Amino acid sequence: VLVIGLDWFVYDPLIQYLTLYYGVTVGSFSVYDIYDDLITRNEEGSDARECHKLCPFCFPRCVGVQFAIIAICLEVLGFYVALVWMISV
Repeated sequence: VLVIGLDWFVYDPLIQYLTLYYGVTVGSFSVYDIYDDLITRNEEGSDARECHKLCPFCFPRCVGVQFAIIAICLEVLGFYVALVWMISV
């Protein structure tokens, strides 16, 4: 009974918080990488430049900003869902 209680009250929340921390860290790094590669630099062969070739009316930096907005929204949504899930369980 002690082992089950220790697992339920100590290790389970610890694993949830570590997983949440890891996910937020990876998401933050991805937003920084999008900013660094797509918004500040304008190199030939980048993803933003290739999207600009497909849709010439959208400039490469605009594509980078769109990618960053989508990444931030998905990170906020994931953080919210994780917190709601942690509270309800």
